[in-house]
Amino acid sequence: MFPAVVLQSLVGGTLAIVALVLLALAVVVVYQMVEIVDAYEKRALTVFGEYRKLLEPGINFVPPFVSKTYPFDMRTQTLDVPRQEAITRDNSPVTADAVVYIRVMDAKRAFLEVDNYKKAVSNLAQTTLRAVLGDMELDDTLNKRQEINAKIRRELDEPTDEWGIRVESVEVREVNPSKDVQQAMEQQTSAERKRRAMILEAQGERRSAIEKAQGDKQSEIVRAQGKKQSQILEAQGDAISTVLRAKSAESMGERAVIDKGMETLESIGQGESTTFVLPQELSSMLGRYGKHLTGSDVSELSKADGDGELDSLEFDTETRELLGLDNIEEILGQIDKEADVDVEAMEEEAQAIKEGNDATNIRDPDEVIQEMDAEMDPSGSPVGGPGGDGNADGDGEREPEPETE
Repeated sequence: MFPAVVLQSLVGGTLAIVALVLLALAVVVVYQMVEIVDAYEKRALTVFGEYRKLLEPGINFVPPFVSKTYPFDMRTQTLDVPRQEAITRDNSPVTADAVVYIRVMDAKRAFLEVDNYKKAVSNLAQTTLRAVLGDMELDDTLNKRQEINAKIRRELDEPTDEWGIRVESVEVREVNPSKDVQQAMEQQTSAERKRRAMILEAQGERRSAIEKAQGDKQSEIVRAQGKKQSQILEAQGDAISTVLRAKSAESMGERAVIDKGMETLESIGQGESTTFVLPQELSSMLGRYGKHLTGSDVSELSKADGDGELDSLEFDTETRELLGLDNIEEILGQIDKEADVDVEAMEEEAQAIKEGNDATNIRDPDEVIQEMDAEMDPSGSPVGGPGGDGNADGDGEREPEPETE
């Protein structure tokens, strides 16, 4: 009885163990059969070492225990190209590094055509970078960064296409010459900047000298015009003053003749005669400068002519035209107007000089003075100008006036 129970218990334990083993085996088989592929990748499937297909993203069932998968990331991937040393075409050593952006376009070809496509692309980029730098001058390697990128990409396109890889972009990060070359370049840059500074300083001094000379010239023109206007006004005033003095002297002489004639008449009046004869000149002067004489023939003559008052004569028409008394304000206004026009023109010329224009159209002072003379008097001689006293003859002597009867 006892051995049967033991045997039965042993058989039950064995069955339990077998069941557990079978369950574990089933779990392992299911695990081996199910392949989960991420959304951004594909996997190459081999069975007994033979390529079968590419597994798409999602759940895939594969033969258990005899299959193997190889993942490929289908996103854009970044490969760092280590720093490379190269000799340029003009024998200058440089070092450079770069970054290559690639993407797997055909996972089957990337699996079958190349071993470790990332390493292959990186090594190819290193050799291409050295070759491109060796075909260029030092200055080109430092300045033409985009051209270097384009050349490296063109060189990588053909071999990587056979691997199912597309090179999307190549970026050279740094290109550094040797220390000796860097020092020489710094010295060259410093010398160039000093040269430019000296040129700019010399140009500034030249510009300053030109503007100062132009300003002095314009200042001289203004002073010359002001001096000429002052001389014209002074001469005009001298001419008027000379004529007035001449008029005053003539009036004083005639007054003296009248006084002397009156004294003579007084002495004649003390005589016995009642008839007097007066010279025509004396009666004319009495009519011009005499006072009101009550009961005399002069008084009667003046009353017949007007209101009985005796007035002194004004400047006659010829004298006023000779002195230019009627045109003084017009002449002064014209002079001021011309001066304003000349000042405005000089301001425009100064502004043109500041803007960098060639101020070669500034008029010569002699030409400006000649134009002012021509505008003031078409005959070429200014009215009442220097050297004259208001007379047309310009000899400083006043012509005698005709006697007024």
